[in-house]
Amino acid sequence: MIEMIIEQRRRSLGGGLEVGRVLPFAKRRMVGPFIFFDHMGPLDVAAGVERGLDVRPHPHIGLSTVTYLFSGEVMHRDSLGSEQAIRPHEVNWMTAGRGITHSERFEKARAFGDRLHGIQAWVALPTGDEEASPSFSHHEGYDLPSWNSGGVQGQLIAGQAYGLRAAARTHSPLFYAHLDLDAGGQAEVPTDHSERALYIAAGSVEVDGVRYEAGRMLVLGSGTSSFRALERSTVMVLGGEPVGERYLSWNFVSSSKERLAQAAADWKAGRLKLPDADHDEFIPLPSEL
Repeated sequence: MIEMIIEQRRRSLGGGLEVGRVLPFAKRRMVGPFIFFDHMGPLDVAAGVERGLDVRPHPHIGLSTVTYLFSGEVMHRDSLGSEQAIRPHEVNWMTAGRGITHSERFEKARAFGDRLHGIQAWVALPTGDEEASPSFSHHEGYDLPSWNSGGVQGQLIAGQAYGLRAAARTHSPLFYAHLDLDAGGQAEVPTDHSERALYIAAGSVEVDGVRYEAGRMLVLGSGTSSFRALERSTVMVLGGEPVGERYLSWNFVSSSKERLAQAAADWKAGRLKLPDADHDEFIPLPSEL
């Protein structure tokens, strides 16, 4: 059963980079601990593109960012000293905790041209971990279990699902997977968690005899939920257990509005360390905060 259909809303991040914003949505702020879900691209970038395409250093608290690419390359640098390129079918998992800053640069695209396409999700941390020490990990290969059966190629990005476990450390029960389906391929969304959804990144699928096109997130009710690809399709499945009410302001997530205000004040006052390898510029605090 489908509880809600959320259509992506196109948003410009500047420099020609456009995303499809799915979460948060006015009538559905979260799915399990997932509080933010952006579909980036697809965007063809010509060599020599200006640096305005890059995402300059900026801060986070109270969440983990999960970056996953279908195509392209992004260079991550953060205030812990991490410097890691992410490529298709890899995962950059950054836990902000009490505070971290990072940048995302499209250096390969600038040098050679590229096709940028991927998803960035944010996972809200449970209350006891909101002020944890920040951390960063990169995952590829056997860290991300994969399978191929019945016209479905799958890769587990995080958590546990389909009898598999991904390597990234999560702070609450969740699952997140990438499925590529041939036309006619059929898959199920795991039923182990109370909140679940699927997002159609490309193609179209059928659920309970109804066709749904790309750019839509289907928030699912209880019970078994299967879907069938009507053409070659890419679908992200995700879910988990709620972590409680969370407030979101700019790049900050917290169970406390006061903590959001403190994070904003810290960034405005320059109290948050910039990445060692990328400290010459940053994104200012939006004026409306």
